[in-house]
Amino acid sequence: MDLNKLDKDLTAIVEKRIELSKLTYADEDYDDIEEEMHDLEDDFNEEYGDELEGELEKIYDKLDSDTDILLPSAYLANKYTPMLPDAKGVISYEVKGKEGVPIESEQFDGQDVRIIIIPNPTRFVMQINGVPMKDLWRSR
Repeated sequence: MDLNKLDKDLTAIVEKRIELSKLTYADEDYDDIEEEMHDLEDDFNEEYGDELEGELEKIYDKLDSDTDILLPSAYLANKYTPMLPDAKGVISYEVKGKEGVPIESEQFDGQDVRIIIIPNPTRFVMQINGVPMKDLWRSR
């Protein structure tokens, strides 16, 4: 798996989500941008699905969760906030609030545990009660 391409492809989806979030349904470009975003997500699942699902299997095993593993695009947050660029000009993102895919695990009984995918570097992050807690897997 080309990790640089993975980051670029995931970033493109996140940027398209941010662009879409700035529009209303009434905007004439909304449908076209939404379709572009879904095409990017489909391509992402096609190219990286098997490998990322393998990483998700390891994560779910470690968390002792029997929740179904979904396609990687399902772990995208609805809203990403861009951070300031690093020294190389790479923008990372943060996710606030309850986003991502909820999972059940006796390790976290009674808490709202979710997994989100975030780019730069690509990583699966565990949120507990809406607060990012831990990177469960990082591309580098």
